[in-house]
Amino acid sequence: MSAMTRRWFFVAILAACASSAYAQPVPPPPPPNAPNVLLIVADDLNVDLGVYGAPVRTPNIDALAARGVRFDRAYSQFPLCSPSRSSFLTGRRPNSTGVLANPAPALPMSPHLREKLPAAVTLPQLFKNNGYVAARIGKLYHYGVPGDIGTSSLDDYRSWDLAINPRGHDREAHDRITTIGQPGNFGATLSWLADERPDAEQTDGIAALEAVRLLERFAKERRHFFLGVGFYRPHTPFVAPKPYFDQYDANRVTLPRLSDDDRARVPAAAYASARAVEDRLDDARKREAIRAYRASTSLMDAQVGVVLKALDRLGLADRTIVIFTSDHGYHLGDHGLWQKTSLFEKSTRVPLVIAAPDKAGKGRVTAGLAELVDLYRTLADLAGLTPPAEIEGTSLRPLLDDPSRSVKPYAFTQIRNGYAVRSDTYRYIEWDAGNAGAQLFDMTRDPEETRNLAADPAHAAARAELSKVLAAYRTTGK
Repeated sequence: MSAMTRRWFFVAILAACASSAYAQPVPPPPPPNAPNVLLIVADDLNVDLGVYGAPVRTPNIDALAARGVRFDRAYSQFPLCSPSRSSFLTGRRPNSTGVLANPAPALPMSPHLREKLPAAVTLPQLFKNNGYVAARIGKLYHYGVPGDIGTSSLDDYRSWDLAINPRGHDREAHDRITTIGQPGNFGATLSWLADERPDAEQTDGIAALEAVRLLERFAKERRHFFLGVGFYRPHTPFVAPKPYFDQYDANRVTLPRLSDDDRARVPAAAYASARAVEDRLDDARKREAIRAYRASTSLMDAQVGVVLKALDRLGLADRTIVIFTSDHGYHLGDHGLWQKTSLFEKSTRVPLVIAAPDKAGKGRVTAGLAELVDLYRTLADLAGLTPPAEIEGTSLRPLLDDPSRSVKPYAFTQIRNGYAVRSDTYRYIEWDAGNAGAQLFDMTRDPEETRNLAADPAHAAARAELSKVLAAYRTTGK
């Protein structure tokens, strides 16, 4: 028995023992024509992908988009790992889950979604309760990266029948990683490494191979499955085999331009994280960091390809719903910001592809607004399952049949004391209900968010309307 198999076995046994207090009758299997679900979640991935028009090599995600619907305007509800993942895996908005931060050093296993929602039926749990085998590989709920790689971290054992925690060479090579900021604090700074070890020895490479093994097992046993595959890249440290770095030339990286507000950092709340990295980087280092991010994105994309090729080889593609997304976006110097935890577009917008069998919209792009919190209701709808009445979000199924449609007028994101609403035309942000500043951007004419229109009389009516929308959302979460 290999080390990975042993880890899988013991995790499964522990989960079975732990869940005995919540034991329920074994549900009957789903109908033969019920779809499987493959949910692939990248970590800290923005829309810098080939299929979104970026100079980044992502042929496998691009190919998935060609057989599904690509969402051009999909948004995270909280641009931070644990709050975002707790939200979309429960179908609840962040104020409903109560998870509004990552674990702190003094409380390393808190907060957890079960603290406020002990009886919640999570998305994978819904499928498990309906006769599917629910399995997790890698990071679905919160993991501190890279420190928690190889552990279950802040997982939810009730969500899964099986759980696998891969750990690769990237977790062991910390002494050779280039770091901007506090040495050793790789997850909270910019850091990277062109590694000499191949894909199969990286954590994401191991995760992809484990996913293939599970798919082979499910196909052989003819089991309906909900398989969550959580890749760790491109989360910092940006570790990838050297060939991925060789695909990119740092000298050809174009750095983003900063607006007057970006340089002045007003309103201050909007730029709270700027000094953590930006002030330590010269232009050469910025280009190196962006190159490394792109390299680790291409590594992750290659592993997506490994999993999708197995799905095709095993004859499972025509009866499996495939979703690809990320927990939130990521800044790479735009607005003078790096990483996440802002309410600008680059931090809040996520890639989203849904490939569902027999949907008329495959290969097309939708501009309809979407939120990660919609995934729960969407997958339940596609699988013919009844979700808990209390979940939030909207089914995106109509957009899979007709991508020209719209199912909601707004998408919401929050962080710290700030709330943002995205409409078809505008992004509007209030900090401390406007007391610490407001920002209004016309995303049609100014997609780079260079001109703040919040004080412009010509846009006063739009601001007033969106301010009311945000006030209602802060109060009711809707």
